[in-house]
Amino acid sequence: MLYKFKSKVTGDVIMLQANGQRLLEIIGKHSASEPSIKGILLPEQMPGALEALKNAVLLEEAQQKEAIAQALADKLPAPRFEAISLRQRTLPFIDMIDQCLKAKEAITWGV
Repeated sequence: MLYKFKSKVTGDVIMLQANGQRLLEIIGKHSASEPSIKGILLPEQMPGALEALKNAVLLEEAQQKEAIAQALADKLPAPRFEAISLRQRTLPFIDMIDQCLKAKEAITWGV
């Protein structure tokens, strides 16, 4: 399944279900108890969503650096991480939010 994020001011952003759900969890629009098949991100919610996404990226990067440092200190091989980082996965969605926020347009999504 795919998530398709749409707005009137940008092209569509399409993500695999797991990646789309992760982004929606970060911005508080999806949970296991309340799955989000369809939804809307209003312009007034976008600053909080941007902050949450950027904080999640910084947290992931800090955790990875800490894991590498710990492995080096323990004289172990460096840990492996996902080939595509959260920063790379969130960038198109962050760009979409930035543009929609400037234009005061909502983002909708569906599966």
